[in-house]
Amino acid sequence: MQLNDLILLLILLGCMATYIPVFMCLFFTAVLGFLFFTDIPLLLLFQTIFRSMDNFALVVVLFFILCGNIMTAGSIVEKLIKVANAMVSWLPGGLGMAGVLACGLFGAISGSTVATVVALGGFMIPALLENGYPEKYTLGLMTTSPNLGVIIPPSIGMILFSMISNVSLEGLFLTGFLPGVLIMLLVCLYSYFFFRNKKEIVRMPMPSFKETLVVFKEGFWSLMLPVIIFGGIFSGVFTANEAAVVACVYAFIVELFIHKSMKLSQVKQITINSAVTSATLLIIVAGATCFGRLLTLESIPGRITETVLSAITSPAVFLIAMNILLLIVGMFMDIISATMILGPVFLPMLNAFDINWMHFGLIMTVNLAIGYCTPPMGVSLYITGAIANRDLIYVSKAVLPFIAIQIFVLLLITFLPDVVLWFPRMMGFN
Repeated sequence: MQLNDLILLLILLGCMATYIPVFMCLFFTAVLGFLFFTDIPLLLLFQTIFRSMDNFALVVVLFFILCGNIMTAGSIVEKLIKVANAMVSWLPGGLGMAGVLACGLFGAISGSTVATVVALGGFMIPALLENGYPEKYTLGLMTTSPNLGVIIPPSIGMILFSMISNVSLEGLFLTGFLPGVLIMLLVCLYSYFFFRNKKEIVRMPMPSFKETLVVFKEGFWSLMLPVIIFGGIFSGVFTANEAAVVACVYAFIVELFIHKSMKLSQVKQITINSAVTSATLLIIVAGATCFGRLLTLESIPGRITETVLSAITSPAVFLIAMNILLLIVGMFMDIISATMILGPVFLPMLNAFDINWMHFGLIMTVNLAIGYCTPPMGVSLYITGAIANRDLIYVSKAVLPFIAIQIFVLLLITFLPDVVLWFPRMMGFN
């Protein structure tokens, strides 16, 4: 690396260490880089800002944010939890299993970890504690399980990776099902064996067939939402962008006219909240794109690639190094910024090691999802800590068994690419 590269890196890290918002760190570093290290007019930076947000691929993110807010404001979340309870809550550790299944169902609609924590944490954390579940287990479960929101499609991280790499978004979505299901299965098994001999835990009575039927009948319209999203995308009826819009319209109709859990007067506030969240995302994307443009103009990704290739010759060693690096990055940076900044840096290296871009997109997404529940900057840690009135250290200790499960799944998908890519290839996404 050259001296200029190190100076830019130190400026960026220095800004982040002073708790300046991430998008301002990226903008500030990009502006200084353009002024002092290039002869290119600063006007190009402002053109980059506009072009980064004038991207049709971002529409899918914005509408899935709106869809998640509609579900949170209405009763779709509550009905999804009831369905999950009917399926497993009568088993040992069943309420915990219901929590992770509900996170999977909600994540299959919202595409966001933070939205999943906020929507389900308020429901499930008090319920688990009231039924005698240990506080550490409860907080660990409900801090890490929402990671399914960005692993199971639709995923904001995958959408952004597809945008910068031009890989098939539908194919990338298909890679997320296997790790998502594996995480749910392993957490359920952990809960079962952890609580099977604990008598102090309240066991829900096994619902009768009639009761189960009633719950599924009440939750039918909620369960149809992910069916419509994925059925429409993979049958070719509509694209991923169109699916996000369809999901929003469907959610509005269900909440307003079928569940009747939302009033027309609430629609304005829900839309405003979604616009604010979307603006936050867009400004981070703009900042990261400006910083990425500077890196490209300075040929920094190429120099990093040459350095890596001179030091690493094995694809397995490269993937291990990437996992370690991304796990560390995830501790300090959100998935949006990390994907937009590091994606263009890593992509030139993949062909040299014959690594499939969709496979790497999944690895990157899972790594950065784990970052949501690792200190010091893991957002999920702070949200669940606030709900339970616990500090960062306590919640960080609580998540360790569940992070171990997710890292185990991460290693599986890292070194078994053919298994991960089997489903996309079967559906014609090579």
